[in-house]
Amino acid sequence: MKINLFSFFSGAGFLDLGFEKEGFFVSFVNEKHQPFLDAYKFSRGKLNIDKPEFGYHQNSIEDFSEGKEKQNLKDKISETKNKGEIVGFVGGPPCPDFSVGGKNRGKDGNNGRLSEIYTKLIIDQEPDFFLFENVKGLWKTSKHREFYEKLKTSLKSKYNLTERLINAIEYGAPQDRERIILLGFKNSVLNKDTIRFINKNPEKEFFSWLNYAEYPENAAFEYDWVETNPFEADSVRPKPQDIPAELTVEYWFQENDVENHPNAEHYFQPRAGLAKFLTVPEGDSSKKSYKRLHRWRYSPTAAYGNNEVHLHPYKPRRISASEALAIQF
Repeated sequence: MKINLFSFFSGAGFLDLGFEKEGFFVSFVNEKHQPFLDAYKFSRGKLNIDKPEFGYHQNSIEDFSEGKEKQNLKDKISETKNKGEIVGFVGGPPCPDFSVGGKNRGKDGNNGRLSEIYTKLIIDQEPDFFLFENVKGLWKTSKHREFYEKLKTSLKSKYNLTERLINAIEYGAPQDRERIILLGFKNSVLNKDTIRFINKNPEKEFFSWLNYAEYPENAAFEYDWVETNPFEADSVRPKPQDIPAELTVEYWFQENDVENHPNAEHYFQPRAGLAKFLTVPEGDSSKKSYKRLHRWRYSPTAAYGNNEVHLHPYKPRRISASEALAIQF
């Protein structure tokens, strides 16, 4: 049976691409920021992926809460369900207001309030299942956790919920990136064989979070990882023994041939010269900014913004767009 995704806060489409590789169909895309939407469309063309059945929508998610856009969305969902197909909502509302490194405006921030709007949209439109993703601060910070629990309470009226604070490294990604994932399923979906479940008894855990984990729990951190080395431009360091190469930055740089990627030369230029870049040891990620990756270790949460500066392991510059993408694969 066909499982259709209605994607919100779609960005450049990385979350959607992961679902599509597992056999889901993206039928509806909503992204407010034009450059992200342009990147989404361009990349789908390059990958020869069909356009979404219901197209691209450059709207604020608030637009779907009332009036014409609300009804249009409801009609698309009804059309899909009437064909006997399943509808799922997927989305990660913008997270800076909940980030432990942000300003902690929380639910009242311009971004923070979008989590409640997304939740209300789910309740109103009633997809068969949904995915809600956000930073660990929403789950770990007490004042944000209170807000998160209220969102869950409202969703429990219509959905069976399961959640987990997952780390990307558990699933083989070369970065230490924690995110809270909340999933909700209607009883009608749990009685179908279209989604893999371990136990259909709603009083027990019905979703296998670790079924596909390659390094469950803290297994990835139990290796003897190298900490730091002095920075040496264009240096060569052999891979240490007894560490999984596939969890290292260098492995994915090579796997993705980052030096010959179209975005290989796209990286932020320093405003104040190279002096500070040259002083940060390889692997020193202890500071809030100016973190230098180690070639033979996993990355901290991959970042490519103006403020959180991630430095190349053995080149006197910031990582390029192609290198940032390789880490996130």
